[in-house]
Amino acid sequence: MCLMALVLAATVAAAAPAAAQTPTGHAPSGTQAASPAQDAGSLPVSIDKIRDALAQMPATPLRGLDEQPRFKIGVSERRRIDDLIASLDFTSGPPAPGGLYGYEVSQQAFPSVDNPRVQPYAAFRQAELLTIAIENLEAHYLGGRALNAVSSAERAAAEQAARDEVQKALAAHLAGASDRAVATLNGLSSR
Repeated sequence: MCLMALVLAATVAAAAPAAAQTPTGHAPSGTQAASPAQDAGSLPVSIDKIRDALAQMPATPLRGLDEQPRFKIGVSERRRIDDLIASLDFTSGPPAPGGLYGYEVSQQAFPSVDNPRVQPYAAFRQAELLTIAIENLEAHYLGGRALNAVSSAERAAAEQAARDEVQKALAAHLAGASDRAVATLNGLSSR
């Protein structure tokens, strides 16, 4: 880009004084006056030389071609199910009725050995306890895998959509850049 601007500035600087000059005297009798087409061919700058210079590789390599990018692109999406499950605490169980101290008082006043109805899971029959145990095992072993599969599928879809969007933006940018380069060359050739 700098080389093109330098060549354009040199062209304008060289052509402006030559075009602004007016003939000061008469041509010698043995020669004819030069036509404007012949004057344009005798200018120190030509479009062909400019095109040849632009087609050649620069003597010094372009800066930035071997540098690593200083940015990182990532997809950040709020994972609702994971956040919801992470916020729940399944390790401690439900809170005791009456709070921690009220529970201790009831344990002291009514020991579970003497009162079978206050023992944990006393409200359930054997079949109901078996159902609860099976549901807990299913949730523990199958629920986590199903949740991970759904999360990975959603993440992969989001990443693919982001890649597609970047490819479209890059293609649009490159198409615009090539259009600008063609317009610049056409502008130089029309002069």
